[in-house]
Amino acid sequence: MTYETVIFDFGGVITSSPFEAFNRLETEKGVPRDSVRRINSANPDDNAWARFERAEIDEAGFDEAFAQEARAIGIELRGADVLARLAGDVRPRMVATLDRLKAEGIRISCITNNVPAGKGAGMAMDDKKAAAVKDIMQRFDHIIESSKAGIRKPDPRIYQMMCAALDVEPAECVYLDDLGINCKPAAGLGMAAIKVSSEQQALDDLGALLKMQLP
Repeated sequence: MTYETVIFDFGGVITSSPFEAFNRLETEKGVPRDSVRRINSANPDDNAWARFERAEIDEAGFDEAFAQEARAIGIELRGADVLARLAGDVRPRMVATLDRLKAEGIRISCITNNVPAGKGAGMAMDDKKAAAVKDIMQRFDHIIESSKAGIRKPDPRIYQMMCAALDVEPAECVYLDDLGINCKPAAGLGMAAIKVSSEQQALDDLGALLKMQLP
């Protein structure tokens, strides 16, 4: 199979995983490790995080709703503290890969679950990081942000929206995401899905599918 379209998740793929920063926050606040992950995995379609990613609540609403969900499991943690750690660090080799793919004539796009907070699609809290993310985003042929589309992964419709926008069939696409729950519907539609556990693993797996040596 020859793939001419690669669809990227953003956080955890182009940037480091926000869960790394969340673990540091949990240590600082003296709450159990992976508390944020635990809260966000409960009632995953309608919890505070899901509603915020669909822009159904604002930043203040998320702060309080998340705090209530944390208290329900005996944890004191504000949504605002989580948002402050949301933007990961850019992975230069992944950015170089975007440039390599474009040079090879492969279309690249991005589907990102994000929230209407911070600066730009990457939800950065400082101008320097926001500018870096904006520069990366300009490379993509098409971008779908959950907070603008009103649909979030793993809803299959968001992948179908991307295919329609690019006029491609799912079977012609490679999809990369750091969450298996988001890879599953992409694979179900026929995409070659890569679950990203590390930058090197992602580059190795993507290179194998595209039959090229990536940075």
